[in-house]
Amino acid sequence: MPLEALNDFVVKFANVNGSGSASANGMFAKAILRMGVPVAARNIFPSNIQGLPTWFEVRVTEAGHLGRRGGVDLMVAMNPQTWDRDVAEIEPGGYLFYDSTKPLPPSKFRDDVTVVGVPLTAMCNAAYQLPRERQLFKNIIYVGALAALLDIEIWVIEQLLAEQFAGKDRLIAANVAALHMGRDYVQENLQPLRLKVRRADKVGDRIFVEGNSAAALGAVYGGATVCAWYPITPSTSLAEAFTGYCEDLRTDPETGKARYAIVQAEDEIASIGVVVGAGWNGARAFTATSGPGVSLMTEFIGLSYFAEIPAVIFDVQRGGPSTGMPTRTQQADLLAAAYAGHGDTKHPLLLPADPGECFEMGALAFDLADRLQTTVFVMLDLDIGMNEWLTKPFEWDDNRKLDRGKVLGYDELEAGVEFGRYLEVDGDGIAYRTYPGAHPTKGGYFTRGTSRNPYARYSEEGSVYVGNMERLLRKFDTARRLVPAPIRREAQRQTREGVIYFGSSSPAMHEALETLEHSGLHLNALRVRGFPFADEIFAFIAAHDRVFVVEQNRDAQLRTLLINEGDIDPSRLTAVLHYDGTPITARFIADTVQRLMSERKPMPEAAE
Repeated sequence: MPLEALNDFVVKFANVNGSGSASANGMFAKAILRMGVPVAARNIFPSNIQGLPTWFEVRVTEAGHLGRRGGVDLMVAMNPQTWDRDVAEIEPGGYLFYDSTKPLPPSKFRDDVTVVGVPLTAMCNAAYQLPRERQLFKNIIYVGALAALLDIEIWVIEQLLAEQFAGKDRLIAANVAALHMGRDYVQENLQPLRLKVRRADKVGDRIFVEGNSAAALGAVYGGATVCAWYPITPSTSLAEAFTGYCEDLRTDPETGKARYAIVQAEDEIASIGVVVGAGWNGARAFTATSGPGVSLMTEFIGLSYFAEIPAVIFDVQRGGPSTGMPTRTQQADLLAAAYAGHGDTKHPLLLPADPGECFEMGALAFDLADRLQTTVFVMLDLDIGMNEWLTKPFEWDDNRKLDRGKVLGYDELEAGVEFGRYLEVDGDGIAYRTYPGAHPTKGGYFTRGTSRNPYARYSEEGSVYVGNMERLLRKFDTARRLVPAPIRREAQRQTREGVIYFGSSSPAMHEALETLEHSGLHLNALRVRGFPFADEIFAFIAAHDRVFVVEQNRDAQLRTLLINEGDIDPSRLTAVLHYDGTPITARFIADTVQRLMSERKPMPEAAE
């Protein structure tokens, strides 16, 4: 029987990269949002400019599940190269929409799938002369056809077209005509599907935004005035968004002068060098990069740690190692970021789960960097960074004060306060610093990456070095109380089984927990939001016989950090790993946990 669903199904578009399909597919998703029905959209694209396969997945979810479910109910198959793979992905009873201009043999279809053919190429060839017009309008035609098949209100899409091409009346008219061409064909020749979109009121005041844009706006609100960066997927749009926000929000309205500095450096090494220099000078500065960039930046990151200079790095993680899969998502930089540098280094990490937290943590990172006088990482990934997510509107307290940390100014120095740049005073591992030029004769010091005593004077005496390194550990312990606390979710029944997760895995994890509960399997859950790890995380592990650790990398990096930092028995932590480059699904998590619980193996198990 054909699938029947109302406001609860998955549509996947299979296209060729460079065909202009992403804009049309995004419009399809936004039209459903405008009808008050939540969607979760994922763009899965290759690293070349044109020619390779690309997919765009839209989950229609009135229940509000914003992670990937797994499986496809309606496949829009526009790429002959991936046809067999795409058809195989359809759920039994699902639907296949395709360009029926050229007939295909029966072997290309499935008996348990309803086939919907629309002669898109023939329609385009009859209506348009230019090859590029035929390619671009083909996308709008299939959006019109899908609107008729799924009962999407056509005027909503017309409104989106008018907004997209505002001021370009000819383009609006041409796109609306193509839209109606697809809708009219379906109405005259086909029957609507049993998958339906019906207007609802489940979106509310939530916004649809990319994590990179959210983090960039958070940086503005967090007081950042310097950005030095080198282009790298998938972080480039973060720096570009920061540029746009600064043009609006950090430009003097009277003089037109910029109150910010943005430097596109010659490479990642230069970009972090600019950030460290700006931080030493008292500016709030950051760079945006990905794993390969972090690798190049490690010496400067080590300098920031040892010389105690504030810096913020937005690491938008992607598939690695090396170039790896630069346009696919992973959570694979945890170890590289946490211990970046040579020798003994440790850096605070913030782990946002959605664009709302990207904004919040994007601002918080600068307070923490100043308070702790070190590099702070905000660990996004491609899924959060480059995909639009439905999230609550950003909130900001206008009375909030920027936390500049322990800074001595002219008055304190003039009053005779003892100043030693690396002198511990308060027992929290954090020394006081000064800004350049704070006083004409006092408060100066030599910034060095070599070993020194509490007054910043060169020293290679072993006891002096050890004392400084132990102070840095005390400072890191102070950071444990400053990073965002974990969030716990209690199971409906008492259980000795738990799960730990973080970041973009969160929405799929929440749905998987519901699925497991419906099957009688109950897990207490803990979402980690920062490193160094809070004591509550180790208490959670100690309170359970076994804890699953769900993450998107091959080597169980969060699990490794937990074992290393908490001296945890490895047998207590069971890895659930997904690392094929696509965002993790609720179905994958639930299926893997069910299998592992049924096997009751004490040693860690890894799945793709």
